Amino acid sequence: MSQVQTYYNEQVVPKLRDEFNYQNVHQIPKLDKIVLNMGLGEAIQNIKILDSAVEELTNIAGQRPVITRARKSIAAFKLRAGMPIGCMVTLRRRRMMDFYNKLVNVALPRVRDFRGISAKAFDGNGNYSLGIKEQIIFPEVDYDKIDKIKGMNISIITTAKTDSEGRELLTLMGMPFRK
Repeated sequence: MSQVQTYYNEQVVPKLRDEFNYQNVHQIPKLDKIVLNMGLGEAIQNIKILDSAVEELTNIAGQRPVITRARKSIAAFKLRAGMPIGCMVTLRRRRMMDFYNKLVNVALPRVRDFRGISAKAFDGNGNYSLGIKEQIIFPEVDYDKIDKIKGMNISIITTAKTDSEGRELLTLMGMPFRK
């Protein structure tokens, strides 16, 4: 069991149970999965960008991403249905906990002029989405091998029913929300 999972079981669960008066252990919110997504519109002209993005996302997540393809053709963007335009990876269980620990304790503090993340990016069901402008905040990305700075979206899916439950779960697990 990872140290994040142990921390969740010993520290977070009792506080959530006291605060929201849960009757059953299964009502207590927990992390379900984390989805990392890199959308690369430039991949239409240069397919090599997609290869480097897949390699970087593999290093960051510790798991090989799938290549996402365009669903519709858009003539203005010279995009046809089925063209590769990004990559994504879904993390669960141990890898999810390890990535969450790395995100909160290593990557986010490395963001320039970091004052915390917005607490307004919840979707109404207790899930949180976060956009990162530079992939170089992760220690696995070798700065010398980067051809282009790429951003990514991180979606943290929880079993919480409301935004307040999800926010409290992430706050207790160390997510640095802006005051």
